[in-house]
Amino acid sequence: MRPRGLFKPVLPVLSVTSLLVLTACSGPGLAPGSATSGQAGQAAAPSSGGQAAASGAAVTLSMLVDQNQQTRDTASALVSAYTATHPNITINVETRPTGTDGDNLVKTRLASGEMSDIFAYNSGSLLQALHPTETLVDLSKEPYIANIDQAFLPVVSQNAQIFGVPFGTASGGGMLYNKKVYQQLGLSTPKSWAEFEANNDKIKAAGIAPVIASYGTSYTSQLFVLADYCNVQNQVPTFAQDYTANKAKYASTPVAMEGFNYLQEGIQKGWYQQDFQTTTLDQALKMLTDGKGAHYPILTNVLPTIAANYPNQVNDIGFFGQPGTDTSKSCATIWMPGGTYIPKTSKHIAEAKDFLSFIASKPGMEALKAKVPPQGPYMIKGVQLPDDALPAVKDLAAYVDSGKGIPALEFFSPVKGPNLEQICAAVGSGQMTPQQAAENYDKDVEKQAKQLGLPGW
Repeated sequence: MRPRGLFKPVLPVLSVTSLLVLTACSGPGLAPGSATSGQAGQAAAPSSGGQAAASGAAVTLSMLVDQNQQTRDTASALVSAYTATHPNITINVETRPTGTDGDNLVKTRLASGEMSDIFAYNSGSLLQALHPTETLVDLSKEPYIANIDQAFLPVVSQNAQIFGVPFGTASGGGMLYNKKVYQQLGLSTPKSWAEFEANNDKIKAAGIAPVIASYGTSYTSQLFVLADYCNVQNQVPTFAQDYTANKAKYASTPVAMEGFNYLQEGIQKGWYQQDFQTTTLDQALKMLTDGKGAHYPILTNVLPTIAANYPNQVNDIGFFGQPGTDTSKSCATIWMPGGTYIPKTSKHIAEAKDFLSFIASKPGMEALKAKVPPQGPYMIKGVQLPDDALPAVKDLAAYVDSGKGIPALEFFSPVKGPNLEQICAAVGSGQMTPQQAAENYDKDVEKQAKQLGLPGW
């Protein structure tokens, strides 16, 4: 799966899973401790762990996932572990395209009644666009829902119904950075934007690009805006609610404008490498691991790609959340995993539910952990990161464990315009001012908000 809006396909040599958006959810952040040990103060609830269908008549299920390598690896690990203890169950996994083509295929199959028995897809606002109360099986009364971290459930819910279980791990948006560059220059990870600016001055003076930009892979242009959301919520806790109700705008909310300002600052201060407008994601990751660039604003879902392509350098890469103006409120913006869903048209709903119970169990996540390195915290209670988790993943988990992980705006609001990446690229290339960008984006979101029938639009 892959993020949309901020989420175009991640397609390097080895790709990654991702996640996305939703309607208003109940809490402002992730519960402390949820990254490594489930929800704080709660034991993991018992789960059938896929026991109900362990015997009986032979059944063949179909499962649809996107074609990214990380997604396919995740599906393979879960299917192999489940069917090993359920010899009567066969699960045939098929793949679909990423991007708009994949979205359209999912919508078409649901509309025509030809969707697979199980499918993996984005959580959040893209899920809302599938009209889940009409098309998907409600799982809210299944006992294994109690195993899932409460922070995840709103992003797969609509009208008090729950439709999916986590597919993979969460990830973070912020700065991947080269720790060797930091060590060589005697730098500390910044807790404020002013400290980030000071670090960049020293990095640039050393002949290293302070910030890698990769507009050749267009979705990556948005990180300065989207990864700054945790700082927006810390300063304006009602922004998501007011934004969804058309009572708040980017252009009239100074803290929400900051992400656009940062894009402009990068080009004006010469932070980006010379060929940033054509640099691709693959090239950016190589720059980062080679130490030719110090910071790369991106999602941590690229970490498996770095591990696969640069195994000797991946441990040199760390993560920190995008700094804001208040050093006492450092935070990280979190992207939830996509979900695994069952269409109402499946002829094997009971068996499909049992497979989802395995995915939402500790044994299921342990099976996944054994085959696929995590790119962030698990969303199943009681499942800890492995000891050999990548340093950047542990850096991200520390934010969640300390209560400083806040889901992205897209998980609080369904309002997301389709042209943010082009708008951000225009600001980052000096072709548009931050004010113009914010005003353009405020106009960009109107169509979607009206299509969703949101009050106030």
